[in-house]
Amino acid sequence: MSVSEKVAYLKGLMEGLDIDTDKKEGKLFAAVLDTLEEIADAINGIEDDVDTLNEYIEEVDEDLGDVEDFVYDLDDECCCDDDCDCCDDDDCIEVTCPACGEDICIDLDDIDDDGQVECPCCGETLEFEIEMEDDDEDEADDEDADEE
Repeated sequence: MSVSEKVAYLKGLMEGLDIDTDKKEGKLFAAVLDTLEEIADAINGIEDDVDTLNEYIEEVDEDLGDVEDFVYDLDDECCCDDDCDCCDDDDCIEVTCPACGEDICIDLDDIDDDGQVECPCCGETLEFEIEMEDDDEDEADDEDADEE
């Protein structure tokens, strides 16, 4: 039962009890009921305003989401399989496929010895230049030996 309905019920009780509004007690009850009616009307107005503001905020939130997607080019979907863990993995790199233009996550373990991996979106073979840390150290040792 809403506040307005409760006030109407109290008003009906007062009228049903034949309370004389000319007497002191009757005047008090009538004034209290009038005040309660004003409070109930104010509450109804506030509830209407809150509903309107909630609708407006939802619209603004949707619009802001569209702006964020446009500005930041956010893509909530991974082009990999639905069960992929690669996007949260530290051993992965995010690149843009030159063939299809999609941002993809490549697990470093998936790159073969020739530095090639297949794009999960379009199937194009991507090539990476991979430098091994051990090779760099060996080359530096070789250069040091040549200088002596």
